[in-house]
Amino acid sequence: MILSKGEKIHVIHRRLFEKDIGRHFVGMVEEYEHGVARVAGYVYTVDHNSYKFVRRPGVRTRVISLASGELLVNVIPATVDLNKIVYETGKGFLRVTDGSDWHLDISEFTWV
Repeated sequence: MILSKGEKIHVIHRRLFEKDIGRHFVGMVEEYEHGVARVAGYVYTVDHNSYKFVRRPGVRTRVISLASGELLVNVIPATVDLNKIVYETGKGFLRVTDGSDWHLDISEFTWV
């Protein structure tokens, strides 16, 4: 099976047009079947005033298709605390972290 119930994921929605808003999702798989996952977690979007990712209020439940070609999905460790996820930027990098030793470098998917 590609994804299992309880796995944590980081999802990047591909920008189809230059002015599309950058959207990411971090959450946990509730169910998975035939390339479609039901996930619950948090949406992150780019604040165009600060050019930083910010978490949108509230937990969201989404149904995503892994076969759509519009998503980049990263499986993240079970130890990651989804409630503490933040985006860090520096010279030439953008990464996701929960403040622990873990981080996910996503610079290759961004404008940085």
